[in-house]
Amino acid sequence: MECVMYEERSGRSESVECGMEEEACQPVLKRLRGLGEGEFAWVRLFDPAEAELTRLAEELGLHPLAVEDAVQAQQRPKRERFGDVLAVALKTLWYVDAEMSVETGELMVFVGPRYVLTVRHGPADPATEAARRFEADPDMLRFGPLSVLHAVLDVVVDAYTDAADKVRAALTKLEDRVFSTSRVDHTEQIYSLKREVREFRDAVQPLVPVLQSILTGPGRDGQGHPPKVLPYFRDVADHLNRTDTEVRSLDELLNSVLDAQQARVGTWQNDDMRRISAWAAIFAIPTMVAGVYGMNFEHMPELGWSYGYPLALGLMALASGLLYRAFRRNGWL
Repeated sequence: MECVMYEERSGRSESVECGMEEEACQPVLKRLRGLGEGEFAWVRLFDPAEAELTRLAEELGLHPLAVEDAVQAQQRPKRERFGDVLAVALKTLWYVDAEMSVETGELMVFVGPRYVLTVRHGPADPATEAARRFEADPDMLRFGPLSVLHAVLDVVVDAYTDAADKVRAALTKLEDRVFSTSRVDHTEQIYSLKREVREFRDAVQPLVPVLQSILTGPGRDGQGHPPKVLPYFRDVADHLNRTDTEVRSLDELLNSVLDAQQARVGTWQNDDMRRISAWAAIFAIPTMVAGVYGMNFEHMPELGWSYGYPLALGLMALASGLLYRAFRRNGWL
């Protein structure tokens, strides 16, 4: 558990030491009870136990269903409101170049009147970058707990954009290999990357309406969020929409690359069948001539002629050579 107290106007922060034991949480709970005017707390949890989160939820007045969602960590991106608490679930995401894979985690953000609680599952921690941005620009804290929600969403969407760029680069390399002169079947790699892009879409696409609902939904006062904070969320929504469009185009482009790979495999197979057919036709003539003279009838032309054997070999070689030349000229060999 990590806990930081912020003062909205000055941007000053104060870290509260805490640990996993029940006694170690008492300073945090005590400090939460003593929050003054213009102060709010940001509590950060990583893979918490249910008992730990339940104890904190009782102090913050969180709904039991919100606690259940945060512990199970199997939620699609969504936005819900429990009284005066706004709950936002979203996916953290990063791209692993070595494995050409998209990895995901989960983050639950609870925004209350005087606090923000983030529950993280997975190694990606957007809270670290968001806190660094607050240190660099304390003026970002003037919107109170909503400032944390905006900063976390901004960091997560920036990670989406970075991952989309890396997936695009991986797809470009895969395209170059598909259309190269080498006869290597890349179907498995294409399908694997397509599966990762599908996981990417499952993280990005449901978050689009979530951000739209934050822009249009009611705030703590039931009348909507402060107008001055909306442009910041709108900027994040614009970045998310661009990333969503990019991921959709990547998915469609992968379909085209997969079709192109299948077409090339079909072309290779046709080439192989033409070569086999051409060689079969070339060897069919010697086989036919040899078969005729191998019937061993008593009265057959040229059987008693001294030049019959070399004539038969020459005929087979000439016919085979002419067929080879014809097939070679037409690109069958």
